Amino acid sequence: MSEQGKGSAPASAAAAAPGSDTYKGWLFKWTNYLKGYQRRWFVLSNGLLSYYRTQAEMAHTCRGTINLATAHIDTEDACNIVLSSGGRTYHLKASTEVERQRWVTALELAKAKAIRMMNDQSDDSGDEEPTSQSDRSEIQGTLKILVSKLDDLSTCNDLIAKHGAALQRSLSELEGLKVPVEGGEKIKAVNERATLFRITSNAMINACRDFLDLAETHSRRWQRALQYEREQRIHLEETIEQLAKQHNSLERAWREAPTLVSTTPSAPTANKGGSERLHKEEASDEDENTEYFDAMEDSPEFITVTATENTQHRRSQSNLSGASGSQPNHWNQDDHMSPSCNDVLGKELQPRRQRRTHVPDKPNYSLNLWSIMKNCIGKELSKIPMPVNFNEPLSMLQRLTEDLEYHELLDKAARCDSSLEQMCLVAAFSVSSYSTTVHRTAKPFNPLLGETYELDRQEEFGYRSLCEQVSHHPPAAAHHVISQRGWTLWQEITIASKFRGKYLSIMPLGAIHLQFHSSGNHYVWRKVTSTVHNIIVGKLWIDQSGDIEIVNHRTKETCQLKFSPYSYFSRDVPRKVTGMVADSEGQAHYILSGTWDDKIESAKIIQSSRGGSGSEGKQKTVYQTLSPKLLWKKYPLPENAENMYYFSALALTLNEPEEGVGLTDSRLRPDQKLMEEGRWDEANSEKQRLEEKQRAVRRRREAEASDAVDEGKEYEGYQPLWFHQRRDSVTGETNFVYNGGYWEAKERQDWSMCPNIF
Repeated sequence: MSEQGKGSAPASAAAAAPGSDTYKGWLFKWTNYLKGYQRRWFVLSNGLLSYYRTQAEMAHTCRGTINLATAHIDTEDACNIVLSSGGRTYHLKASTEVERQRWVTALELAKAKAIRMMNDQSDDSGDEEPTSQSDRSEIQGTLKILVSKLDDLSTCNDLIAKHGAALQRSLSELEGLKVPVEGGEKIKAVNERATLFRITSNAMINACRDFLDLAETHSRRWQRALQYEREQRIHLEETIEQLAKQHNSLERAWREAPTLVSTTPSAPTANKGGSERLHKEEASDEDENTEYFDAMEDSPEFITVTATENTQHRRSQSNLSGASGSQPNHWNQDDHMSPSCNDVLGKELQPRRQRRTHVPDKPNYSLNLWSIMKNCIGKELSKIPMPVNFNEPLSMLQRLTEDLEYHELLDKAARCDSSLEQMCLVAAFSVSSYSTTVHRTAKPFNPLLGETYELDRQEEFGYRSLCEQVSHHPPAAAHHVISQRGWTLWQEITIASKFRGKYLSIMPLGAIHLQFHSSGNHYVWRKVTSTVHNIIVGKLWIDQSGDIEIVNHRTKETCQLKFSPYSYFSRDVPRKVTGMVADSEGQAHYILSGTWDDKIESAKIIQSSRGGSGSEGKQKTVYQTLSPKLLWKKYPLPENAENMYYFSALALTLNEPEEGVGLTDSRLRPDQKLMEEGRWDEANSEKQRLEEKQRAVRRRREAEASDAVDEGKEYEGYQPLWFHQRRDSVTGETNFVYNGGYWEAKERQDWSMCPNIF
């Protein structure tokens, strides 16, 4: 460092008053290589060192402050002091070495005091709501100890004064004796030191008494401040709880309020503004016959323009129809779907077996989620023991089967001659599987290893579904569905989940395969990430976000779907889904739009052109489309669904007893049945028994594997009963596929091969 400034006027420090925590004075501070050291007025107070250009600036302008609690104090030479804290460093210089030493001493004392205060504050902040009585008792106990110590110091002072007086008397007597001059001077010096010692001890006692008075004063003030903060905290907690209740009631009222939508399409009005009636999810800022979706090229959202005013009018009719919950327009020759696809959308009207329409109402048991989850941050959710209070009376295998809620979309897709139209319906099916999750915040039961679930709807809807838990850690389930109406679906899903404190992320891993028998079209896609928000406070809610790419591996046609994450600041409709269907050359043919909790529409592209540049410099693509057609719309929830775990009509039947199912079927799981019946305490006990039984089986299996290794034998390990692993010829991945034999075993009622897992 440059030594500029050494010739400046000397700086002096003003000594602090006795008992004062403030130390002030002039020091030289290094500024830069042009100005060197500059004279500044420094003030040391409450563990902070501040400086000013002049003493007058203390009233209005502080030039800088450094916290000594985290500062490092160093001395470079006889007059220099270096203070550093974080990225801030002060190079200071005193006028003399004595002056420098006074400042160093004051700084060290202030630093020690600041560290003590910081530690005391951190200790106090770590306490978890002590009661006022315990606080008062602790403070009174501390004061009693201080008084006791002060009494001890007073006693010591009396003894010092007594012995000091005796010493002075003895010294006075020695002075009266005839001793050499040199001895008298020594006695006089000893007498002076004894006097100084007595004065010092008196000052010490006075300082201790002042400290006790100060402690008593501050303790009363701290008590009042602590009581005020505690009352404010309780008030804040009550306010948050009240806000959460109001939010829930408002949301419930909004859901229950009837939607006021006109069901009769009106003719275009005489003025041009009548043709500007747009879809509620769209915005118009151009001429009155066009509709736009703002987006970039290569994004799942696009700018679309309707072809004519007539098609615009037909579109408004379709939107009104979809919004009112009625069936969409007929799929006639003028529409953009082929005649083979134009069958009635919805559940076919034919005699069906009467199935149950309700389950016992969910008991109102209160349980603090945070008290359990706070120790689970960052852990794999499937490895955390959870009470059934956070569950719904369905297993993960049954939740996986719920993907078939809208199986009629696949029935209709199987009848399509056009693979691009078929792709639209497959995309709608992939989105429909999330519609049941919008209110389903409860956790499904983790299946036991070897647990199965069958759903036989062959007589009613032509399909049979089978799931099996093929792995426990990581949890993985294999699913196989075959339909007499021309399609087969299979998937292996591994659930990866992480608790992040405020939210829970659920990442399904694995591919979903769908093959149509007549055309051989083989579609593959993967699921998006589900996120459960408001884990700590507020009402739990679920969001879906991410991208889905559906690939037809026979024709190489693709569909890109984007699930937009919810944003408070976004103008988009919540739970928005957009997409595009393209051929093998990447040429777009259909635009998809809607929400994953309500409906999906498709619009056929008849022309595309390049538009203006967007905000990021990319060129937009403008697609001219026919009016959109409804592909899928969510069925309304059953009556009283809010008290039945928000189960859909299909979910209500999944745990219904069935005759002849396998011995490992989820319907037979005792803890799940007890929970559904509202006997949650018994369900928790049964759940612990089943989990411990599974652990014992795993330990036995591990011991057998260890013995086999010791004996030099091969150990096969656990093998699923109805599925086996193989490498997929399309994706190249290894996954579990159906062996066959389950439905034949059911016909024979031969379940001798099933393990005893319950």
